Amino acid sequence: MTDEKRLAAPGQQLEDRGNNRSHRPSSKAFREFIATNWEPRPSDLPERSEAAAFAAARRARLGQRFAGERLVVPAGQLVPRSNDTDHRFRPHSAFAYLTGLGTDQEPDAVLVLEPNRDDPGAAHEAVLYFRPAAARDTEEFFADSRYGELWVGARPTLEETEALTGIRCAHIDTLADAVAKDAGQVRIRVVPQADAAVTALVAKVRGEVGVVADAAVDEALAEALSEMRLVKDEFEVRELRRAIAATAAGFDELIRSFPRAAGHVRGERVLEGAFGAKAREEGNGLGYETIAAAGNHANTLHWINNDGAVRGGELVLVDAGVEVETLYTADITRTLPVDGRFTEPQREVYQAVLDACEAALAKAGEKGARFRDLHAAAMEVIATRLEAWGMLPVSAAESLAPEGQYHRRWMVHGTSHHLGIDVHDCAQARRELYLDAELEPGMVFTIEPGLYFRADDLAVPERFRGIGVRIEDDVLVTEDGAVRLSEDIPRTVAAVEAWVTDLLGG
Repeated sequence: MTDEKRLAAPGQQLEDRGNNRSHRPSSKAFREFIATNWEPRPSDLPERSEAAAFAAARRARLGQRFAGERLVVPAGQLVPRSNDTDHRFRPHSAFAYLTGLGTDQEPDAVLVLEPNRDDPGAAHEAVLYFRPAAARDTEEFFADSRYGELWVGARPTLEETEALTGIRCAHIDTLADAVAKDAGQVRIRVVPQADAAVTALVAKVRGEVGVVADAAVDEALAEALSEMRLVKDEFEVRELRRAIAATAAGFDELIRSFPRAAGHVRGERVLEGAFGAKAREEGNGLGYETIAAAGNHANTLHWINNDGAVRGGELVLVDAGVEVETLYTADITRTLPVDGRFTEPQREVYQAVLDACEAALAKAGEKGARFRDLHAAAMEVIATRLEAWGMLPVSAAESLAPEGQYHRRWMVHGTSHHLGIDVHDCAQARRELYLDAELEPGMVFTIEPGLYFRADDLAVPERFRGIGVRIEDDVLVTEDGAVRLSEDIPRTVAAVEAWVTDLLGG
């Protein structure tokens, strides 16, 4: 066939061509046969999840802010990785927060908070729309590689998910009618950028009733959901503690892999793999891509290539966190001597960063402290130490002034960020409720100063070049002050040396 004829010929739709290699059975005899001789599905319903009551309270709080409005919160879609394989699914954080569902539950699901039309001030009714288990006489059961039970396992039934979450459930096929109901009389908000198909559905419904598109309507919902998470409830703090404990175990495994890493051309990846294996064993997986940066690589802030060598006498900066099944994640950084002992220049830099950590934690424990004060406290230590080393062109005080900031050459990132169901949690919160806010009991955030002295930086004393150090802990504000949730992960010079030496059997 010539190219011209091939282009002119009526063809198969592009989205259908993934099945061209398939040998899918389609005979009537097969369909009848595969639908028979299965045990009945288990009739026992799961127990209500521990998260359910907390999720219900969160939904109630959100509903109070948007009385009389329909709120649409998608879980998100599966994302293709390579043709007919998908990335592992992670639901949108707002959906997980409001339903208590984590891990890979439930692609394409949508939570709708339905207002009471008779009493707009009354509580919303939550309805969870999703794709339940297909009957065994359907093509989905045996032929659908994305959703079919024989391909990806049994999906829950409506009844099972209702029992687990305490939320009324309905088939996803009924979502469009639910969103469109009384659309001209009730305002509809949808979490933006969570699911393109659901966003398009809401836009279509709005257009049909003449509602003018206004991004601020949906952005206000995302903002509210982000700001609600600034103060963690009891369940969230407990899950963060679990994530941190699993992360500590991951660091132990990573240190034990030092000898193998030192003998591998891509030793950093050996370290990454050791931590990642523990993250899958102990939790849902990684909370973010692991940074395993040896030697000068530590001076690239987001070094995730992890393809370098691990050499004796150098430091390795590891920034890693385990995400547990509820999607709460730890975020810990430790800078470790590969041989178990810091050299004197490494010790000097490490101690400066550690002192900055302590200053920020002390500030976090003060009454009336604001989030921005943590960074200021850490920077005062960093600038003072850089001045003592003769690295600043002005005094530390002049550098700390807004018009100075010379010290930031060696630490361009911030000192803290909120932590929770996202590693950088509450990212859509307003500045006055985040950076400028007074610290409150229940807030959880990182403290993570660092110093990064690149090997090619001629403004750095030669003895320090190529050394990069960051120390990061996860901190909870309580009624009595601030506490390090990661207190049990060694952090002082002596404790880190003992930790590495003991695990390596030295």
